[in-house]
Amino acid sequence: MSVGLGLPIGDPAQLLTWARRADATPFTTVALLDRLVYANPEPLITLATLAGATSRIRVQTEVLLAPLHATPLLAKQAATLDLLSGGRFTLGIGTGGREDDYLAAGIDIRTRGRRLDGQMAELRRIWAGEPLGADVGPIGPAPARPGGPEVLFGGFVPAVVERVARWGDGFLGAALPPQQMDGMFREVEAAWSRAGRTGRPRLLAQVNAALGPQPVIDRARRELRAYYGPENSYTDHIVNSLLTTRTEIRDAVAAFTAIGADEVMLYCWSPDPDQVDRLAEVALA
Repeated sequence: MSVGLGLPIGDPAQLLTWARRADATPFTTVALLDRLVYANPEPLITLATLAGATSRIRVQTEVLLAPLHATPLLAKQAATLDLLSGGRFTLGIGTGGREDDYLAAGIDIRTRGRRLDGQMAELRRIWAGEPLGADVGPIGPAPARPGGPEVLFGGFVPAVVERVARWGDGFLGAALPPQQMDGMFREVEAAWSRAGRTGRPRLLAQVNAALGPQPVIDRARRELRAYYGPENSYTDHIVNSLLTTRTEIRDAVAAFTAIGADEVMLYCWSPDPDQVDRLAEVALA
């Protein structure tokens, strides 16, 4: 059983402490979300810093909004992070749905799916060492992992399932209970098989969690509500679904593992670093 930590964004100065403490536990991964029009730290820069401060634990974007990024630069950044971390980097990718992020980047949100498909073809060519075009040579450095870092796709629409099968190494599912996630996992496996891929896709499940005294839980709920925003109809459901007891966390990890999750990500919304040890004691016992 593998369990990772989604890092809080409420106090970026604490993230080095979080990563170092997680590196000293059996947690397998630390991950960081991506937004543009928000006060979160930029994930690739932050994860590079955390990779340099740790020696064992993987670092992961969860998920990077790839359509907001220039593809050649993203390829170079991801390959560099993969190389300097010793192959400990996982590039979780998604499209997001916040219009303000796309307005800030000067990109039409309606094109995000098509743009991502084109980006993946280009990323794979660059990571394979191929020239970018007739007048542009290869873009290095070569990543530590041949062909590029591990790529996971997050999302819920059918196009995400097909992207995993065509371009990815696995699927990252969030905000669904185990019964519904089971269906998503099986769809990903079926698409993988139809595409003639060998082996099997990696399957990850993410749940929101906070463990500790009431002020810690209250802070986590406030952070969740602020992130998802009052304008979204599902915000109350997400806030109310926050796992806050030892039993809830243990049961969730067991349930997702039972349906085939290779790793369960506990996304933490309170910046209190003591959560690392509290959650490790519960989830990794």
